[in-house]
Amino acid sequence: MSRLSVGSPVTARELAAVGGPPVPVPDPERLVHLQFRRFAGCPVCNLHLRSVTRRHAEIEAAGVREVAVFHSPAEELLPYAADLPFAVVADPDKRLYREFGVEAGRRALLDPRVWGPILVAVSRSAVRVALRRDRTPAARQPHGRLGLPADFLIAPDGRVVAAGYGRHAYDQWPVDELLALAAEARRAAPVA
Repeated sequence: MSRLSVGSPVTARELAAVGGPPVPVPDPERLVHLQFRRFAGCPVCNLHLRSVTRRHAEIEAAGVREVAVFHSPAEELLPYAADLPFAVVADPDKRLYREFGVEAGRRALLDPRVWGPILVAVSRSAVRVALRRDRTPAARQPHGRLGLPADFLIAPDGRVVAAGYGRHAYDQWPVDELLALAAEARRAAPVA
């Protein structure tokens, strides 16, 4: 698997969003933040996605279209995607993961920097499940639980303008970093 870097071209396509219309990548009018997460119901992923959801209006105002990819089947993602204000894409065969060089490994959960977020995420998830606001993830994950996150900011012309590969399960772009990268990309090449 080879990793993409700044300047790498991304093949134009439409991704099938779970419970929504197809998503063009690249988007002809906006930057696309294509973020790769793990599996449906992943507590660590949900912790991050809640921060993205809270600030989604800011992200859109910055000219960024948010798209989250999971390696779960669409039917497993549907209950989780319903509450998100952005597109969620199922990639159960991990075709996009391979194309973008997104990896899995034991370091996803063994890195000490992820232990705090895991405790917070699992605690919050347990409360949400107990209150029947969420359900537990499927016990068996076909592609395992050791996926690493990755983030890409893609310009309307299909070039990667920023790329980040996680070193552990909670190593993704915080919203402030995403907004700064989007502002930098706009300064370098103004987007419509």
